Amino acid sequence: MKSEFLIGTRGSKLALYQAELVKAKLAQSFPLFKFTLVKIKTSGDMIRRSTLDPFATKRVFTKEIEEALEHQEIDMGIHSAKDLAAELPAGLIIGAVLEREDARDCLISREGKKLSELPMGARIGTSAVRRRAQLLWMNSELLIDEIHGNVDTRIRKLEEGAVDALVVAHAGVKRLGLTHHVTEVFAEEKFYPAPCQGAIVAQVRAGDKETRELLHPLNHNESAFRVACERAFLRKLEGGCQLPCGVMTYLDAEDRRVTAAGVLFSLDATHRIEARIEASSENAELAGLRLAEEILEKGGTEIIREMRRNSKS
Repeated sequence: MKSEFLIGTRGSKLALYQAELVKAKLAQSFPLFKFTLVKIKTSGDMIRRSTLDPFATKRVFTKEIEEALEHQEIDMGIHSAKDLAAELPAGLIIGAVLEREDARDCLISREGKKLSELPMGARIGTSAVRRRAQLLWMNSELLIDEIHGNVDTRIRKLEEGAVDALVVAHAGVKRLGLTHHVTEVFAEEKFYPAPCQGAIVAQVRAGDKETRELLHPLNHNESAFRVACERAFLRKLEGGCQLPCGVMTYLDAEDRRVTAAGVLFSLDATHRIEARIEASSENAELAGLRLAEEILEKGGTEIIREMRRNSKS
């Protein structure tokens, strides 16, 4: 057995926080081993404009880390679970899902106002089509500006007056110690989170039994179940990083039941399909598939078909 394990991560503050968290947990469980962070620049770190293709791959923030993993340059890659593609590259698997943070989105406004208190024509910054669709569904008078950068960069742009408010993941704000900026946290049933938002995963080579065993103590069963369910939901919708869909999941371990609810919007935010299911907690992926199938049957198929037509034109 080797004595040093290399942990691949992006170099942003949030990514390093997540990787350091994994490193600390591993070091605590296995004090005789050395764990070293390897910073890897991804294409997502260099791109400053999002694609509007709703079926585009999510690998923009993971591809280079996954390639390093495939080439055995690192032993594991640490990711925000929502950045992973719905279909992982052959030979790579999720080795552990850490206990999930808050999955909700939150509002940060320059004047401390809640969403309902913002004036007509207020400019809200976000690069996520999912957030844009939900904001416009709630208030069609809002102006949505595409804004990029890490959380602290976005907050700086807000303070400089580029926008009146931001919508970001609450988990990232909490992990960076920036919750004093938050003016409103959205209820999940009113503002659906992205699939797997708030979860940190460690990705490994399927054949690397040694590293998989090291990660086993870090795996949080409820979080792993919810991530598997939500990934199956996204996979059934054939979605990428810009599919305007959201999902929330609740696991009742005592009753061995899972409740899942999801939503799919049209790109122009004029149509919304919502579904909710309860299922046995014995099969996470089956629950996610069932939820997606309900949305497709209720009109989601036509929304997806229209998106595909638009993406090809």
